[in-house]
Amino acid sequence: MRRPVVVSLLALAGLTALLAPAFPALMRYGALPHKAAGPLNIVLAGMDVDYDYSAATWPYPPKPLDFSTRTDTLLLAQVHPDGEVNLLSIPRDTWVNMAGYGWGKINGANVHGGPELLLNTVQQLTGLPIDGYLFMSLSAVRDLTNAVGGVTVDVPQRMKYDDNAGHLHIDLQAGRQKLSGEQAEGFLRFRHDSMSDIGRVGRQQAFLTALMGKLKSPLNWWRLPAAAGALNRNTKSNLTREQVGALLGAALSGPKVNAHTVPGSFGQGGTWLANRAELGQMIRQYFRDPNDPRSLNISVVNVAAPAGSARKLQATLQAKGYASVNIAEEPRHEAATTVSGAQAARIQQELGFGTVSSEAPTNGADVTIRLGSDTP
Repeated sequence: MRRPVVVSLLALAGLTALLAPAFPALMRYGALPHKAAGPLNIVLAGMDVDYDYSAATWPYPPKPLDFSTRTDTLLLAQVHPDGEVNLLSIPRDTWVNMAGYGWGKINGANVHGGPELLLNTVQQLTGLPIDGYLFMSLSAVRDLTNAVGGVTVDVPQRMKYDDNAGHLHIDLQAGRQKLSGEQAEGFLRFRHDSMSDIGRVGRQQAFLTALMGKLKSPLNWWRLPAAAGALNRNTKSNLTREQVGALLGAALSGPKVNAHTVPGSFGQGGTWLANRAELGQMIRQYFRDPNDPRSLNISVVNVAAPAGSARKLQATLQAKGYASVNIAEEPRHEAATTVSGAQAARIQQELGFGTVSSEAPTNGADVTIRLGSDTP
């Protein structure tokens, strides 16, 4: 009778050892997979390294990671309940206007205003509501790749680069191959060709597609605890347990990845100038959720409310995740507040005052809120 007990104990010990890397993640995010009511828009950011240039040693050591540095990689991932994932790669040098700071490269948004400014900037760039973020350290790619046993990709060209000060050494031959964690890091960080950061964007998309495809395979499910542990050690996030459960539910159904990149052209100083018209068309075609009122194009008009009421309501709606809220002008006249256009009843319910009207929205708007004398 003792032999079965010993075997059972060994099996239990083996299972515990297999699951152990995931325990911290389960304590932090543990949630049961479930189907969400709609897609989630998550900002994924890989953090740049900040080196201690005052150190007495060389190569200079990296400072302790506090996730306050520039973003080296930036993507918007829209995850649907059925497992479909739409990725929008945002080049790190995209030239944007950051609220309260001014114009600059989007990779500096986190430095100037933390996650809040970064998410606000992505929301203003895309017109999409943002549900949360996941920041990853530089070590995340290396640890995650090793945890899943390597990732197979097509290396499009010979990649050779050495930066002793930056602790970066890349030496990859062209062709299809399985990359280790160190090689994957070099594959994703390499930008020393004619396409610079835009070339990196394509490699990032290819790597993520291959990584998710590997994790999807039942043959690799035993690697999931180690992968979860690697992510937990190297990330900062504001995702809730409910959202993590929705992401897990989507992962069990898919994933099917569709990759896109912010369209544009190179500008002065190595900047990337987004083509706003093409980007807007891309968002409407691939990313907009018609069932999410936060994706509506809302126009606010002050017809009879106190001065500043339109700006106040714009800020309130934006704080609630409404990504496209604009102020329009119409002649002032005595009137009560009305809401008109697509899903006007839902927006009126959000406001808590006013009435639904059959009046036409302003040009280009899905919904128009005309603030009247009853505005609180």
